Amino acid sequence: MLIGYARVSTTGQDLTVQGEALRAAGCEQVYAEKKSGRQAADRLALNDAIKAARAGDIIVVTRLDRFARSTQDLHNLLATLEGKGVGFRCLAQAGVDTTTPTGKLTLAILGAVASFEADLRAERQAEGIARAKQEGRYKGRSASIDYAKVRKLHGQGISPTEIAGLLGIGRTSVYRALAA
Repeated sequence: MLIGYARVSTTGQDLTVQGEALRAAGCEQVYAEKKSGRQAADRLALNDAIKAARAGDIIVVTRLDRFARSTQDLHNLLATLEGKGVGFRCLAQAGVDTTTPTGKLTLAILGAVASFEADLRAERQAEGIARAKQEGRYKGRSASIDYAKVRKLHGQGISPTEIAGLLGIGRTSVYRALAA
């Protein structure tokens, strides 16, 4: 049986295209979630798909980065699948199919490249932030709590819990604003 797994990183993204592609590829079941891909252990739908898979089944994804974002996670997930006698296939990278020796080699190479790209992206982002800070353009996130408003409400006799509810902030933030 083919078991599909679809994932997007944020709640604003849509899973429809991946789900349709997996069903078109013959997946009888599709597990989907909106969750960051950095840690496979945190992805409940992926864990459910792996639990549901039986020897001879194949887990199918649309793209390799939907399955794993680090080489370590990729190898751990593949070892788990192999231990259960479950194959792995990727639609976008047609050569990735752990039921064949060539597919296993292709997967190892692509996994290393994906990890390398993620590291480069993080490095470029850190360099950009450092340069912006040096040029005085990077100020960080703007304040989300108006300390003056918190103190004003507290001065009117409103409790910290009520202030937190009114302003949509945590009670700890209210106490922090009052102490500042």
